[in-house]
Amino acid sequence: MYKKNLVYIAACIGMAFFGVAFIVMGSVLPSLTVKYNLDAVGASSLVTFLPIGVLLGSLIFGPVVDRFGYKMLLIVSTVFTLLGLEGLSFFDNMNVLRFCIFLIGLGGGMLNGSTNALVSDISDDKDRSSKLSILGVFYGIGALGVPFLLGMLSKIYTYEIILQWTGGFMLLCALYFITIKFPEPKVKQGFPIKKAFGLIKEPLLLVMSFFLFFQSGMEGLFNNWTTSYLKGTTPIEEGNIILTLTFFVLGMTVARLALSYLLQVVKHFRILIGGITIAMIGIVMLHYSSEFHIAAVSLFLAGFGLAAGFPVVVGLIGSVYKEATGTAIGLALFIALSGNSILNYIMGHISKTFDISSFPVFLAILLALQGIIVLMNSKTINYKS
Repeated sequence: MYKKNLVYIAACIGMAFFGVAFIVMGSVLPSLTVKYNLDAVGASSLVTFLPIGVLLGSLIFGPVVDRFGYKMLLIVSTVFTLLGLEGLSFFDNMNVLRFCIFLIGLGGGMLNGSTNALVSDISDDKDRSSKLSILGVFYGIGALGVPFLLGMLSKIYTYEIILQWTGGFMLLCALYFITIKFPEPKVKQGFPIKKAFGLIKEPLLLVMSFFLFFQSGMEGLFNNWTTSYLKGTTPIEEGNIILTLTFFVLGMTVARLALSYLLQVVKHFRILIGGITIAMIGIVMLHYSSEFHIAAVSLFLAGFGLAAGFPVVVGLIGSVYKEATGTAIGLALFIALSGNSILNYIMGHISKTFDISSFPVFLAILLALQGIIVLMNSKTINYKS
């Protein structure tokens, strides 16, 4: 019999590693660009392999975890990620580097999906979303940890040494995964392919997945376009503009810590509607931002408001589709991460056609669509919370 606390710790470690995988390219790309004398096209060709790997990992983990269980997948995905990190530090061949970046994304995508599904499986209906909220905090720890380490240690050590140490720490954690017991696989023989195709036809799963489509897209838009928007529409200094982004992450982290309690005592429908309202206030403030402190508060509110999206909806999916948790959550996360890429692509065209000043308007439209989805499914959300 597995021990829930030990397994939950393993899931939190895995989610932190996903944070590392998702942010590492943005942290080391400047160093790679200088080391290999890359132009914009060359740098872009490297970066594109990360989201490809994340999307593929998010899609395939579900049937694999339902068939073989969490232990094997957590170990394999961690090893993929650490091999990718070590490859970035040891190899100079560009094709090998591209494969290493793909490995980081593949391992990260599988870690993201499997840790969410694992926490959902070991939790009761009452505390599932609460535990998923804390899990999200560990994503922030991993995502902030890499730039923090690089910033603190780059004057003493090269990025290669720091990546090697990070990979070594991952290896130690993989050994921890080996030593503990995990829940048994849900499908003893064969792959649940038929069940996976059946889930594609499930209306509730598709609707909730498209909520996450907008959720993931907005999180990506804030991270990728806020600096361009503030630079193009405000007199705020560039150094302070970059600093404002930390308030978005801070708002989300603070909210998820608070949600670990609130999700146990407040109806999830009210939390989602309240979060959407707070995020909308943040977006309106962003539209009128002209000074650093206003922009910082607006981004804090936006992050705070958006924080509930993933833990509540992934928790809902986990409670409805208990017989194929991994496959259901995997499909939802694949659609969600597709939203990140598609909506960022659309924003690029909007900025060229209507100017970057349209950024808050686009965010408000996406948030309104989320609100419509929540209102149309209020009975289901309340019933499962």
